[in-house]
Amino acid sequence: MDHPAYHGPISKQRCEELLGKKGKNGTYLIRDSETIQGALCLCVYKQKVVYTYRILQTHTGQFTLQTSSGVEEKFFKSLKDLIHHYKKRNQGLATHLRHSLKIKTLQEQPLQCPEPLVPDEGNDYENVDSSGEYVVVLPD
Repeated sequence: MDHPAYHGPISKQRCEELLGKKGKNGTYLIRDSETIQGALCLCVYKQKVVYTYRILQTHTGQFTLQTSSGVEEKFFKSLKDLIHHYKKRNQGLATHLRHSLKIKTLQEQPLQCPEPLVPDEGNDYENVDSSGEYVVVLPD
């Protein structure tokens, strides 16, 4: 995926933290869907709430936002075209897209770990915490 606002397989919680930290209405990022393999999520911040819209890709390679029944689907040749369209006002999102949260700007900020990471002795997997949830492991 080649888009500056694409953050890969980050969790919904991490997405909400990042957008909340920015705190500007219309700030958005794109991440992998946690529930549907191959789908993406367009996440948009508005008044301390993050709205998530699923982006699906058709078998012909076009992109569309998953809509409610009865709402006409719009198809786009590229992710860039989809983003460009939803930057316009009144296109059905909670707010129009204004500021992309680029992954490059996050890499410039030092990561802070609230507490030291200690492996759980009772766990067979390194990247799973005691609740059974996967822990995000960042590359060096």
